[in-house]
Amino acid sequence: MSGRRTRGRVSVLAAALGASLTVGTHAVDARPPDVDTVPVRLLAINDLHGSLQPPKGARAQISRPDGPATDAGGAAYLAAYVDQLRAQASHSLLYSVGDSWGSSPIESALFHDEPTVNLLNEMGVDAASIGTHELDEGFGELRRLQDGGCHPVDGCQFEADFTGAQFPLLAANMTFSDGTPATLPYSVNYVDGVPVGVIGVMPFDAPSKVSVDGVAGLQFGDEIDAIDRTADSLDFLGVRAIVVLLHRGDEQATGGPNACDVSDSPARDIATRATPKVDAIFTADSHTQYNCTVDDPAGNPRPMMQAASHGRIVSVVDMSLDRATGEVDREQTQAFNQIVTHDITPDPRVAELVDRASTQSGEVAQRPVGAVTADITREPGTGGESPLGDLIADAQLEAARGRGAQIALTNPGGVRADLLAGDDDTVTFGDAYQVQPFANSLQVRTLTGAQLKEVLEQQFQPRDDGSVLELILAPSATLTYRIDRRSPLGSRIADIRVDGGPVDPDGLYRVAVNKFLADGGDGFTVLRDATEPASAGTDLDALTAYLESHSPVAPPAPGRIALAAPN
Repeated sequence: MSGRRTRGRVSVLAAALGASLTVGTHAVDARPPDVDTVPVRLLAINDLHGSLQPPKGARAQISRPDGPATDAGGAAYLAAYVDQLRAQASHSLLYSVGDSWGSSPIESALFHDEPTVNLLNEMGVDAASIGTHELDEGFGELRRLQDGGCHPVDGCQFEADFTGAQFPLLAANMTFSDGTPATLPYSVNYVDGVPVGVIGVMPFDAPSKVSVDGVAGLQFGDEIDAIDRTADSLDFLGVRAIVVLLHRGDEQATGGPNACDVSDSPARDIATRATPKVDAIFTADSHTQYNCTVDDPAGNPRPMMQAASHGRIVSVVDMSLDRATGEVDREQTQAFNQIVTHDITPDPRVAELVDRASTQSGEVAQRPVGAVTADITREPGTGGESPLGDLIADAQLEAARGRGAQIALTNPGGVRADLLAGDDDTVTFGDAYQVQPFANSLQVRTLTGAQLKEVLEQQFQPRDDGSVLELILAPSATLTYRIDRRSPLGSRIADIRVDGGPVDPDGLYRVAVNKFLADGGDGFTVLRDATEPASAGTDLDALTAYLESHSPVAPPAPGRIALAAPN
C-alpha cells in the first residue's frame, strides 16, 4: 500500500536561494471562502523513528497532569487521530519534524524503512524536515527514500516496487561541501489560495550526532541564519505565513503534554531569536512534550511545541490567515498537544500496513536469542550508569576480547530501547534489534591511561550558555572510577581502575567502542587519536551472542561509577 490520501493539485514553484531550486507547492482542501480570513490547522509529529507498533517500555506512555499515565502511540491509532483532527478543521496541513525513520524497530528497519515512508504517504504528510537519523545510512539512501527505487543491495523486499516519499524532505542549513544546497530548504502549500511556507532546519552540530559515513560530503550551517535567510526568501515571494520544523528540542522538567516547564533551552533560544516573520515553531529531537508560547524579537507571541516521540502525541496549531495579505493573526492562534490514546478505532488501512510489515518481518524478529530475569532498562542512576548500558558494555567487551580488549564503553544515545522481560522472560531478535538498531561496527583501539582519563572527562562538555552537557558512557565491569561533579571541568574523574588496579597514565589499554564513538561522535574527540584499530563485529551481534551464552541474564548491579562523597 503506497497510495496517498490526496487533497489537492500539485504544481511547482522555482526560487533562488544561493542556487536554483525546485520547491514543491500544492493546494490544500479547497473550500468556500470566508470573507476576510482563512482558518488553517497545522498538525505535527516528531521523532517517529519508524514506530509502526505501539512503543514499549519507558516510551509506551504519556504522563498527564490530571491523572495516571496512559498508553499512547502506534501508527494505526496515530493515523486515526490525524484524521479526526483534520475532520474538525476546514483546512489542515500535516508535518513531520525529523527522525521520521532511523533507529527503527525491525518491522520497519528490515525493509530499509520503506514501510514508514509508505505510512507517512498514507497519512498525507505535506512536508518533513530532515533529522539526524535520516542520515544513518548516508545521503544516497536519504535520496532513495525521497525519490524511490529499490535498495541497491537488498532490492525491494517489502513491496514489488518502492515509489519514495510523496512529500518533500527539507533542510535549509544542509549543503554539500561546495556550499550548494543538498536538499530543498522549504515548501509552500496553498490553503484556499493563501500560501503557507514551511522551513526545515537540522541541528548545526549534526556531524557529532551521526556517523562520519552518514554525513560524508555534507556541511551544516547555523540554525538561526538558515531560518532568517529562508524566511526572507519566502517573504520576497509573497509568502507571509511561515512555519519552522526545527530538529532541536528542549528538556521538560515536569508537567503534562501542554505544560511549558522546559529545563534546557537550545530550542527556546532559537525560537526567541529567529526572525519575526516566522509564525510557529515545531521542535523535535529531545523526545519530550511541551506547549510553549514565546515572544519573537518584535515582541509578538508565537507557539513553540514538541510532540514527545514515537507517535504518542500530535501537536496542533490553529491559525487564522488574512485572505488579502496572507498574514497570520497571532492573537487568534491557539495550540494544544493531543495524546494518541488507544480508545479510538484504529485506521484500517494503516492497520493493514502495520500487520503486513510485522508478518513479513516476523520470522526474523521472533527468533529467541535468550532470556532475562527482569526488565533491564536505560534509566540512569545518580552516577549516570544504567543497567542496560552496563550490560551492553559487558557484551561488547566479551565480543572484543579476541582483539585484546580490556574494557568497553558505550554511549547512551546508542541504546534505543529497554530490554523487557515480557510474559515468559524470552528475548527475541526483534527485542535485541530495538535496543541496538544501528548495527554499528565494534572497534578496539589503544589508549594511554592519560587519554582514557581525557575520554572520561569529555563526559562533561561545556556549552556556549555556560551550562554543562553530561553524557555518561556505560562502562564494562572491568572499568570503575569516581565522579566529582563539584570539581572544575577537566578534573571531575578520579580513581580510575581497570580490573581492580589503578590506571597508569603512561600505560596502554585496549578499549572497545562502537564506530560512532571511535570517530569522535557525541564530542568524544580523544577517541579519534587512539591507535592500533581492529574490528570486532557489530554491537548487535555482540548483544545477541551475550544473551545466547549467558541467559537468563539479570540486570547488572550498579556501582561501576562512584560519586564523590559530599562535603
